[in-house]
Amino acid sequence: MARKNELFRSWMFVPGNRQRMIEKSLGVAVDAIMMDIEDGVAPAEKDSARQQIAACLDQVAAKLKAEPQLRTPARYVRINAVGHERSRDDLAAVVRKGLEGLVVPKVETPEQIQSVAQLLDRREPEVGLEKGSVRLLCALESPKGLYNACAIAGASPRVIGLLFGAEDFARELGLPLRREGEARDLIYARSSLVTAAAYAHVQAVDGVWPDLQDIEGLKVFSLQSRRIGFSGMSLIHPAQIEIVNGAFSPTADDIDYAQRVLKAFDEARARGEGAVAFGGQLLDLPIVDRARRTLELAESLGK
Repeated sequence: MARKNELFRSWMFVPGNRQRMIEKSLGVAVDAIMMDIEDGVAPAEKDSARQQIAACLDQVAAKLKAEPQLRTPARYVRINAVGHERSRDDLAAVVRKGLEGLVVPKVETPEQIQSVAQLLDRREPEVGLEKGSVRLLCALESPKGLYNACAIAGASPRVIGLLFGAEDFARELGLPLRREGEARDLIYARSSLVTAAAYAHVQAVDGVWPDLQDIEGLKVFSLQSRRIGFSGMSLIHPAQIEIVNGAFSPTADDIDYAQRVLKAFDEARARGEGAVAFGGQLLDLPIVDRARRTLELAESLGK
């Protein structure tokens, strides 16, 4: 089940010490799960989290061997920060068959990613994984990390995306506990991450919407996220999956408009026309390319 270049719209955090939650997460409609050993797990529970995640990955690997067409969400593990003694224990425990990628938290330099890549280069052959198969999602959670975002995104071919850690970033900026308006939106930081991800041709994943009761707020925030260029968003509860997936999927109107744009462009080119007008708008190649991407995304999602 090769998914190295697949676009993931929704990334759900799952506490690694909650076995039942892990098992349930493998059957929901989220695109990727992030089994957590970092901030979502108390220090006293981290050993238990490693063991439960390892056991889950072994079970999935066995099922995939018996049923190669089996589909689950992409299986990622959020390890502890690079350089912390716990991160090496995490890698020793979870890098095994069944794992598809790691979420590396609090990344601030490309060297941190390169060190993880080197460890994976040694570890993968030991556990029977194809070299280079474990992908990396890099979480940027500080001004220093954001400043180095382009270098981090290009630090290794293993990097498939950048994840914005809004709460840690807000703490670094000294923002109020209750973040509202501009403090909630953090448009500059989020747009900068999107730009760095586009520069490196990797995915841009937005931070979570923390208020589980505010469904309307989630709808507004996820749509804003898509509009400023994110390709997906992280979340913390299965009830948020449908809204997030919807926000990052082409609508029926999007698909219809893209089809009409391409039709108008192709017909004008067939007539030998240089300038192409459609609905009062001049169509140039960037617009046509975006229309093609919309249809490609829709096709990949089975729409």
